[in-house]
Amino acid sequence: MKYKAKISSFGHYVPEKVVSNLDLEKIVDTSDEWIRSRTGMVERRIAAKDQNTSDLALNAATNAIEKSSVKYKDIELIIVATISGDHAYPSTACLVQKKLGLKGVPAFDISAGCTGFIYGVNIAKQFIENGAYKHILVVGVELLSRFLNWDDRNTCVLFGDGAGAAVVSRNDRGEISEIVDGDIEADGTQDDILVQPAGGSAMPASEETVEKNLHTVHMDGNKVFKLAVKSMYSSCETLMKRNNLRIDDIDWLISHQANMRIIESLGKKLKIDSDHVIVNIAKYANTSAATIPIAISEAIEAGKIKRGDMLLMVSFGAGLTWGSVLVRY
Repeated sequence: MKYKAKISSFGHYVPEKVVSNLDLEKIVDTSDEWIRSRTGMVERRIAAKDQNTSDLALNAATNAIEKSSVKYKDIELIIVATISGDHAYPSTACLVQKKLGLKGVPAFDISAGCTGFIYGVNIAKQFIENGAYKHILVVGVELLSRFLNWDDRNTCVLFGDGAGAAVVSRNDRGEISEIVDGDIEADGTQDDILVQPAGGSAMPASEETVEKNLHTVHMDGNKVFKLAVKSMYSSCETLMKRNNLRIDDIDWLISHQANMRIIESLGKKLKIDSDHVIVNIAKYANTSAATIPIAISEAIEAGKIKRGDMLLMVSFGAGLTWGSVLVRY
């Protein structure tokens, strides 16, 4: 390792339109009580018709860069984590590059479901540590409202739109800020429990796939719940043991905001005080790859997370994928 990596800043953006549980009661067979008790969600943001995924990503990226001491021209690589990009191709990252006016800067997307931002930070960490780049923009963004079956109460109530971003930089001044360690894992044998069946080469778009809502989120919620808690706990334990840390050394746990019960179950298994767990699921629901950077960005703005705090970020998503990052912010 030639250099150390750090996170210079976080930023986020959520669309203006708020859709509450009471609003959902009017369009699908559900209730505010049912959603709250099972998920902890109260409302979510939905993008405007003229907003695309790259627009959300651009706003979050701009927010993150403006909060850092890094100039736009200093960004040397753009990584966008999303499963709901503007197009199958080109990548959303290339569209963000265009909108930022950073022609020539390499840009690519990664598809790791809700674990996308964790994968992205881990990738950026390697590029920084080996000396390839000094400043990398990592964005987690989803516009999943356009990939939902609004007649399926088990999935349509769970997701919202939003974007979060981080500027990952080289720490070459002996600063306290550091990306300490990371862990990413996957299990492709569980690919069918969280999937968008149609739209790829396995099932190209047709009248039948559209009629059967096969271009939308399909999920086995019970299996996802059990595997999410188990996998995220294992990843957190891996990082803490590898770095000789106890749970008391962690200032803040920021887990994927998929379900309040999952967040609480993970916290109990880790034996971390609930006062040290960042939660914003009630406001935004599950924004997939964007949940963790949005939550951290908001917590920094609120004065909760401060420089020098030890952060443990962990997520789980389609693939199946999971992973964690240990960061001294």
